Amino acid sequence: MASSSSAPQQIAVTDLDVPQLADVRRQLEEELTHLSNSYAQLRQAQAKFRACIENVGQVKSENKDKTILVPLTNSLYVPGKLHDTEHVIVDVGTGYFVKKTRAQALKHYESKVEYIRTNVEALQETIQKKQDNMNYLISVLQAKLQQQAGGKEAKAG
Repeated sequence: MASSSSAPQQIAVTDLDVPQLADVRRQLEEELTHLSNSYAQLRQAQAKFRACIENVGQVKSENKDKTILVPLTNSLYVPGKLHDTEHVIVDVGTGYFVKKTRAQALKHYESKVEYIRTNVEALQETIQKKQDNMNYLISVLQAKLQQQAGGKEAKAG
């Protein structure tokens, strides 16, 4: 016989009392904070890949043998000369670098930007749904608090 306790039960928000509503609100706020942080990180990664597209665009044959600054870290650059304008080194993640043609590098970074764009759109929808849930929850919580306050006034009068 299958147990029905493995499936999550749905409870109407209006059936919850004020402390339970406050707990749900706290949980929704935490989820919204986490989702908003993820959204910001995705946008930051997208901007980084767009910058990489611009950087690959700067590697042109007319820039051959010109002195450039080569980044070793985020804050440390060393001078260097651009000898091979047909190939670039692409960071493919987790410390791995691959030599690619400029066209391959552009395709790689453009696909990354597009992938992040679809994730950002999905995340925006999720954030909007959570925000709608939060607004509904707040309205129910306010109604319950007013109802409690009205009940106390009636008993006092």
